[in-house]
Amino acid sequence: MNSQKKRAAYGALGIFVFLCIWYLAARLTSLGRVMPDPVTVFGGFFRAFVEPIGTKTMTMHILISLRRMLIPYAVGGFSGVLVGILMGWYKAADAVFMPYIQMLRPIPPIAWIPLSIIWFGFDEGSKYFLIFLACFFTIALTTYNGVHSVDETLIRAAKMLGARDSQLFTTIVLPTTVPYIFSGLQVALGSAWATIVAAEMIRSSEGVGWLIVRGQDVGNMTQIMVGIVAIALTGLLITTIMRGAESKLCAWTERGT
Repeated sequence: MNSQKKRAAYGALGIFVFLCIWYLAARLTSLGRVMPDPVTVFGGFFRAFVEPIGTKTMTMHILISLRRMLIPYAVGGFSGVLVGILMGWYKAADAVFMPYIQMLRPIPPIAWIPLSIIWFGFDEGSKYFLIFLACFFTIALTTYNGVHSVDETLIRAAKMLGARDSQLFTTIVLPTTVPYIFSGLQVALGSAWATIVAAEMIRSSEGVGWLIVRGQDVGNMTQIMVGIVAIALTGLLITTIMRGAESKLCAWTERGT
């Protein structure tokens, strides 16, 4: 507990020092011509929860972006876990899927924007597609690595004792793979939230990504910074929730302790 308190204190001190440097730089140097100070930015951020930006308050912009992210994230997570398990458990599935995953994985989601518009138009489908791509490959590969991390000695011993494939999977493979799945889900969550900015560049009128794009269009640096703060704080919140869920659900593993 003491080490956790020290870590939290050091983290808070680091943030305070950063904000002080930002404030002094914005007030005393030419940086203030192009970037507002943190008091102005955070004042605008909290004011946006009461005064709407566009047609929505900050609460609604965040909730809309979360909805846009969580739906394809859930689909990408389920698909990635399924494909990863299939590739890790069946050599035929590995031979079929792995070449496509290795070929498509290095392509950043933003590179798919033109094709997503052609395939899905300017509606929500194109945004869902981009975020799905940001999640699927990471989760599939981490799940695949988790299946391959299973100790072969345990598998052979269980088979010698007469265990069926379903029993091998539920008692050995799945418990070993769960921490890897959570690791992939957590990394993919950050990627999905980062992709929301690119996704909301596709003709949006709401959402935290739209705040930045709209601020750029009208030359409002304060609104751009408010959007960045909203993305940063919301991302911190959802990753903290994911880590908490992992520590509870994987408390029996070394990773979860």
